[in-house]
Amino acid sequence: MTEPMPQGFRLAGLHCGLKRSERKDIALLVSDAPCVAAGVFTANQVKAAPVLRDQALLTGEGARVRAVLANTGSANACTGEPGLRDAHTSAERMAALLGCAPEEVLTLSTGVIGLPLDMTAMERGIAALVPALRPDGWADAAAAIMTTDTRPKLASARLASGAVIAGIAKGSGMIAPHMATMLALIATDASIPAADLDGYLRAAVEESFNRIVVDGDMSTNDTVLLLANGAAGVTVGDPAEFQAALTGVCVALAQAIVRDGEGATKFVTVEVSGAADEASAHQIARQIAVSPLVKTAFYGADANWGRILAAAGYAGVALDPARLSLWLLDADGQPVLQLVEGGQPTAYDERAAIALMQTAEWGVRLDLGQGAARAHVWTCDLSHDYVSINGHYRT
Repeated sequence: MTEPMPQGFRLAGLHCGLKRSERKDIALLVSDAPCVAAGVFTANQVKAAPVLRDQALLTGEGARVRAVLANTGSANACTGEPGLRDAHTSAERMAALLGCAPEEVLTLSTGVIGLPLDMTAMERGIAALVPALRPDGWADAAAAIMTTDTRPKLASARLASGAVIAGIAKGSGMIAPHMATMLALIATDASIPAADLDGYLRAAVEESFNRIVVDGDMSTNDTVLLLANGAAGVTVGDPAEFQAALTGVCVALAQAIVRDGEGATKFVTVEVSGAADEASAHQIARQIAVSPLVKTAFYGADANWGRILAAAGYAGVALDPARLSLWLLDADGQPVLQLVEGGQPTAYDERAAIALMQTAEWGVRLDLGQGAARAHVWTCDLSHDYVSINGHYRT
């Protein structure tokens, strides 16, 4: 990782046999000192064992975290009491090697739902991780949490105080708004009161991981963790600066997930403006971003604007079709072609629309003509490769 790294954290990622291939499949982050921690988790009612365990630990009085253990290959979801025991046993084994309490070890899992953890491979990996820990092990850990991802996802930022925020994430498919299907592990060496950490994280998640779509399916395992160990010897200082930096790291990771969406060939920003309130704008943007008909048109570079208006119309927000206007945006978010005005097509250049939509990054803006509120969602196209990847996910 060439970006700045927070002090007092060591990471490792390696292969232990959870995957059939030789790709890395288990990762560990360890803090030299106990951390205050916050987490945001999937809104799915079917939650994986590590999600249930981490949620319970982080809501405990005076919760402190020394380590986060993450595995791929198995989501350890829909595995009942045995799955919960396996998550706790993994934490116990890790804690024994680190010299801390099992309650100070959080666990993350990703992979096939309903597949029990291979505890033989887990114990082999746990034993090998501690000697492999390095302050610059971020890239190895990022690679070790990948599933259908094609590349690791890392981001960091340095504050004026010298403190650093850094994070890794995984995600490629099963990505939906209101927590995407992903794992993200973020750490900072700033000193932050536990009471403030949750607010910082939730605000950042709302502007990042809750703004992305690949396919609209919500996972059982979504988790974003934020750890602060105070190793830099400085406090947050300016709360607005810290919030902006944390949000920036989360946005970079979230956008990297969409850019690496399963089978994706285009990164598309969906903007909705002119709404009565931001919640309505966000709701419509999400509906457009998740529509299979819209996303396949994106893939085919087909300016089939009627699909966008139709998706907006069934988003559950009152609107007036006669007030709708639609533009194609370039990669910088600037309007290039107006496709619709007053709910009707303009005399736009079809060839120019196709040429823009054939590029790797662009956007659409739908104005509702109702007010001043706006929102955006980052999405991608839906290609043949997405079906191939998920049609054979277990085979």
